Amino acid sequence: MTTIDGEVAAGFEPVREAFSANFARHGDVGAAVCVYLDGRPVVDLWGGIADARTERPWTRDTLQLVYSATKGATAAAAHLLAQRGALDLDAPVAEYWPEFAASGKAGIPVRWLLSHQAGLVALDQPVPLTEALAWHPMVAALAAQRPVWTPGTLHGYHGRTFGWLVGEVIRRVSGRTPGRFFADEIAAPLGLEFFIGLPASERDRVSRMTYRQPDIDLTTASPESLPEELRELVAAWRDPNSFSNRAFAVTDPAEIDFNSPEVQAAELPASNGIGTARGLARMYAALIGEVDGVRLFTPETLASATKEQASGMDRVMVVPSRFSCGYMLPTETNPMTGPKAFGHTGRGGSLGFADPEQGIAFGYAMNHIIGGPNDMRAASLVDAVRKSLHS
Repeated sequence: MTTIDGEVAAGFEPVREAFSANFARHGDVGAAVCVYLDGRPVVDLWGGIADARTERPWTRDTLQLVYSATKGATAAAAHLLAQRGALDLDAPVAEYWPEFAASGKAGIPVRWLLSHQAGLVALDQPVPLTEALAWHPMVAALAAQRPVWTPGTLHGYHGRTFGWLVGEVIRRVSGRTPGRFFADEIAAPLGLEFFIGLPASERDRVSRMTYRQPDIDLTTASPESLPEELRELVAAWRDPNSFSNRAFAVTDPAEIDFNSPEVQAAELPASNGIGTARGLARMYAALIGEVDGVRLFTPETLASATKEQASGMDRVMVVPSRFSCGYMLPTETNPMTGPKAFGHTGRGGSLGFADPEQGIAFGYAMNHIIGGPNDMRAASLVDAVRKSLHS
């Protein structure tokens, strides 16, 4: 039986029970969950194994890569610049990044980068991975790229390119890389342990991810054997020319080893944020209210950042999705605590979000990458938070 460490405030015992059940029944190997209520932590739990190869235990200070949950941190940096008057979300991207105007993109506003409407999900020519990790070659490729749909007419998840697109705007406006800006203006004031670009000094604290093979190989299963609601999605994943595939093949090689020290040290503001569940929850708590004297967003910025910008069928994920400027909004498949919640999931199960109506901020990080419709871990934790609030 996995040992669970940490603290839970009275009334939030269901979260501890759900967290334990994730290890016993739902596949967690090493994980942490943290919940803030009205700016104060009410759940801070961790347990399991940080590295299955060495049996290194997961401790209070273990760091975890959270894939696309990083996008919520990157979006926070952009909105902070807008709040300070340095960035206009409705201004053309090219006003801050002149090279971006090439190939018919002069009129694309910053807002469409944040809300996945720019049509820059893919590249005609993938960038060598070593060059993409160096930042500028990927930025140059995106500046030259023609959109794959008429910007503003559709939306589709910019799974990889979001980080370079929004990150370059942050860099041009602030004069700092997005990871540096986040560290200085968000992490430092709040004392967050969350990094976009891992310092070498923190490397030994990072958990090692493991990946579970899917129960069904969707690449070879016959269409007739699949549930009807999955057939269009599977067809898209099997088509090498679909947006679903091309969006995650912008580097050469397309597959990135996120356990690699070189990848973790680079700044990939869409996908390689590394931190604690506590850091995620604390950041979201400071977006919606005050945390130890620090509040990141004014009420006006919060309203702007969380207003729906795009909804309907996602041209990359091939499922319905809803986006504000940089954040996922609740849908039937997105586990959050209420209709006003906002946040971001990450590949394999990680999740960070806030619910301003409930005063809740939530962070969950884990090293067993599962994903898919059968992964109940984050949803069960959110259900337990909801139960705790209404008990």
